Amino acid sequence: MELTARELASITGGNVVAGDPDARATSYTIDSRALAPGACFVALIAERDGHDFVADAAARGATVALVTRDVPHAELAVVKVDDVFGALARAGRAARDALHDATVVGVTGSAGKTGTKDLVAAALAPKFAVHASPGSYNNEAGVPLTLLAAGPATEALVLEMGARAHGDIAALCAIARPTVGVITNIGVAHAGPLGGRAGVTRVKGELLEALDAHGLAVLDAGDPETPGLAARTSARVLLVSAGEAGADVRAVDVALDAELRPRFRIESPWGGGPVALEVRGAHNVVNATLATAVALAHGVAFDDVTAGLATVQPAPWRMEVARTAEGLVVLDDAYNANPSSTAAALEALARVDVPGRRLAVLGEMRELGDLSEREHAALGELVGAIAVDALIAVGPEAAPLAAAARAAGVAVTEVPDAATALHATRELGPPGDAVVVNGSRAVGLELVATALRGAVREQGPEDGE
Repeated sequence: MELTARELASITGGNVVAGDPDARATSYTIDSRALAPGACFVALIAERDGHDFVADAAARGATVALVTRDVPHAELAVVKVDDVFGALARAGRAARDALHDATVVGVTGSAGKTGTKDLVAAALAPKFAVHASPGSYNNEAGVPLTLLAAGPATEALVLEMGARAHGDIAALCAIARPTVGVITNIGVAHAGPLGGRAGVTRVKGELLEALDAHGLAVLDAGDPETPGLAARTSARVLLVSAGEAGADVRAVDVALDAELRPRFRIESPWGGGPVALEVRGAHNVVNATLATAVALAHGVAFDDVTAGLATVQPAPWRMEVARTAEGLVVLDDAYNANPSSTAAALEALARVDVPGRRLAVLGEMRELGDLSEREHAALGELVGAIAVDALIAVGPEAAPLAAAARAAGVAVTEVPDAATALHATRELGPPGDAVVVNGSRAVGLELVATALRGAVREQGPEDGE
């Protein structure tokens, strides 16, 4: 959405306090290093104060800055507001208003939000001009920025929505006004601040409550919370499943190839047939089926849906499968962790066909609150059940994980942080072994995953099914 500084000030309730009021912003960013010429630089105050980078933004070609305090010697138009997040929300609502009758899909859940968002966007793309959240732009800054980045020709917008407190998703929905709500699953990610599984269910359900009677809710029939969630919306409800009877859209005959890529068949009222994904892991079957249901319900032909799904590639550090020059198989799932996603990573490790050992580098799962000890211990039991040969448990909260795995007969090394874990991995991974790396974002295990991957060979035609 292109706006002059004057128009931005009017929308946000701010004032142009410096520069040319007719200076035009053609894009919006919170990172001065990544802006394009003509951008509006939004000076958020978070871990770092964005006001310290306004001059850098101007030097890189920004034409407008949105700020909450004076910035001296700014060589661009400056719009000053009382609250940047509130200003972004108002600007995001204006951008949503400009999209008129666009289909707006909100995607939330305890795990798989980003992957499902990408699959939904790809499934809709054969019929619609689609814009989707970049990366994990899923919060009070990311959702408005995604709306502002959508061009006037956008016909379908796919938004990831996250939450750390009750009311977060309701607030995002007030900005984005979704017409479709997708919930991937209900787990205990962020259960600490949200108040356990029941609290997670309440906040994720805010997405469904935002839908009107003309909307569409797409849910996993296999999730125990789905009946209660479905009762919270007046929208039409479609259920999907990976095999369970009674769903509207079903994935059957599921198999994984040698690179952990799912192959399965879809059955639906709109037709069906084979689906082949490039994203890894059995958990992506349900994610792809959710995306399929959204697209089929909006008139995308089945063959076009499957072609779109096949274009989605694994995101960095999200279940990437790599083979080093020395023959080590690395399952790089280091982006983030919660009980559901870590269990999926371990199950993927169990499916890897290797002649050697199965090894795991697992970091703490943060923000579980009172559930932390129990969930880490349950994960340790799973490590034993799938016959992991060796475990490196990273961080003090991972102690119950280590204890349970050790009790199950697994060789365990406990380390305090990612740097120490990297040192410990030097003894792991001879040719023929497989290793999975997974932990909460704050643990920083991408350091370990990157080191383990080393010189990764390119995947070629010989790496087929």
